Amino acid sequence: MATLTEPSPSLPLSFEDTATAFASKSDAQLNKAYYLFWAMNSNFLVRYGTAFLKFAFKYKIPLTKTIVKNTVFQHFCGGETIEECEKTIQNLAKFHIGAILDYSVEGEKSEKSFDETTEELLHTIEKADHNPNIPFSVFKVTGIARFALLEKIQAKQPLTDAEQAEWQRAQKRFDRICKKAFELDVNLLVDGEETWIQDVIDDMTYEAMSKYNQKRAIIYNTYQLYRADMLGNLKKAFADAQNKGYYLGAKLVRGAYMEKESLRAKDMGYPDPIQPNKEACDKDFNAALEFCIENIEKIGLCAGTHNEYSNQLLAKLMKEKNIASNDSRIHFAQLFGMSDQISYSLAKAGYNTVKYVPYGPVEAVMPYLFRRASENTSIAGQSSREFNLIRSEKVRRRKK
Repeated sequence: MATLTEPSPSLPLSFEDTATAFASKSDAQLNKAYYLFWAMNSNFLVRYGTAFLKFAFKYKIPLTKTIVKNTVFQHFCGGETIEECEKTIQNLAKFHIGAILDYSVEGEKSEKSFDETTEELLHTIEKADHNPNIPFSVFKVTGIARFALLEKIQAKQPLTDAEQAEWQRAQKRFDRICKKAFELDVNLLVDGEETWIQDVIDDMTYEAMSKYNQKRAIIYNTYQLYRADMLGNLKKAFADAQNKGYYLGAKLVRGAYMEKESLRAKDMGYPDPIQPNKEACDKDFNAALEFCIENIEKIGLCAGTHNEYSNQLLAKLMKEKNIASNDSRIHFAQLFGMSDQISYSLAKAGYNTVKYVPYGPVEAVMPYLFRRASENTSIAGQSSREFNLIRSEKVRRRKK
């Protein structure tokens, strides 16, 4: 019996075609990716390279920004501005892959920065308006509201008058973004965050769905299936949507805060919310795919995964249900600069495929890039898989 991460002969797609996976890359770009993933295969290089870059940016060592922008930033990000992302958008579009512009500035805390981020997010929605190459917009609630405020609200602690006013401003920003997406008919993803603020985000997102998802799924919530309770949460959210008469938008991911979640649970003495092992996470993710396809008449699905089996499984489920590969209710999503063997193969086979394309000032996007490097080394085999595929493509090209 095949394990959850092994391809099955009955599945309709293969992700071994490196010619398709790297068709968009010149030999020079392929070589740059080769050395980048070679470096990310090393825990030592990632750990000390990250520490050095933090030091270099802090003390403004000359050429640091230029070197980063032309290497790791160029590989994983679309540019520093929406305008700079245009080349990436067009390059992806040549291979029938959509872009999701992800303004990846993090850690801001002032009302001024929240207002500026809101305006930038509105621009990404306007950029997506009537643009088939940009099927979604996306945002993190912590980009427009203070983390500690969300944490205090979820903990049901009383707010001061100033905090009440701050919360009202945050809610207005959230609704402005959702309303703009509705008015321009642009799909909008609300990213998942840590469990100790996620309930507040869920409440805001479901309220927006009840207002704006009356005719189809426009607002999407994120379901992080590395949480042991998330499959149940997805099913409950769908039942609530059915009862209240709106469509559910569901972005499925495995998750991004696993180590932080487990450490906090241990430090604070509450049950770890994370799945007991990877097999349990895989099982729930794939069950969530099946649930969404079973109920696709009332669900919009964005499957955000780099797991090859899960992508193959979704394609198989669609085929079994006679759902067209380009059905507008279903999208496959991966991060820009990663898992091209999945994205380009899916797009070539006619599936709606999108890439998250982060952008923002180089210094501000560094926390995102540090996470990418850390995740590639911590996920067993992730960077090795990328590296080996690139190496195979280099060999194939030499033999031509």
